[in-house]
Amino acid sequence: MRLSHFCVFLAASAAMLSAQEETPDKRLRHATDTLHEIMATPDKAIPRGLLNHSKCLVVVPGMKKAAFIVGGQYGRGFALCRSEWGWSAPAPVRLTGGSFGVQLGADSTDIVLLVMNERGMNHLLSDKFSIGADAAVAAGPVGRDTGANTDVLMRAEILSWSRTHGVFAGVALNGTVVEHDEAETRRLYSRPYSNHELITGDIKTPEAASGLVDEVNEIAPDRLKNR
Repeated sequence: MRLSHFCVFLAASAAMLSAQEETPDKRLRHATDTLHEIMATPDKAIPRGLLNHSKCLVVVPGMKKAAFIVGGQYGRGFALCRSEWGWSAPAPVRLTGGSFGVQLGADSTDIVLLVMNERGMNHLLSDKFSIGADAAVAAGPVGRDTGANTDVLMRAEILSWSRTHGVFAGVALNGTVVEHDEAETRRLYSRPYSNHELITGDIKTPEAASGLVDEVNEIAPDRLKNR
């Protein structure tokens, strides 16, 4: 591909992705619906035991895959972590990644990440890290029983799943970059809070995000509050 054509393609892809952008309120509703729908069928959902032992949860509704000759991925979502007072206010995050090859068409995938230990949580607090390079990742199991994957689960800092066309399954997102979404944070909180401030500080949850926090509390009740 000639450089000029390549640049035109990248510009067109960026424009297409921008056209698909949503408001924070709408994205929060989609994130809430995504978690509710995934957990509605226990035999095909994230195991409750993993949710109960997780440190943080990240949900990215509708991560875009746009590809004609150069493949790309782009998604915006929210991270919540456990703290001394319960689940934190949602921290807006952005996932990006790409792969080169002949890939035709475009698709949309819901992504869910569980951060399982302090090391993984520290990566999330840093505002930017690469899955697989900075943080060890494994495809998460689906269903009620996690026994067959115990060794993998114990070593992983992050477990990841995707849902495409209604099919929910574990997927290893090696090479995907997770970073703080400052623009979304400003729109939602009217302040440029960092991930660290949102996740570890006692920042009030915006009304638009209350449904997502309620859903997370429903599927993964905070351990500290239940002592």
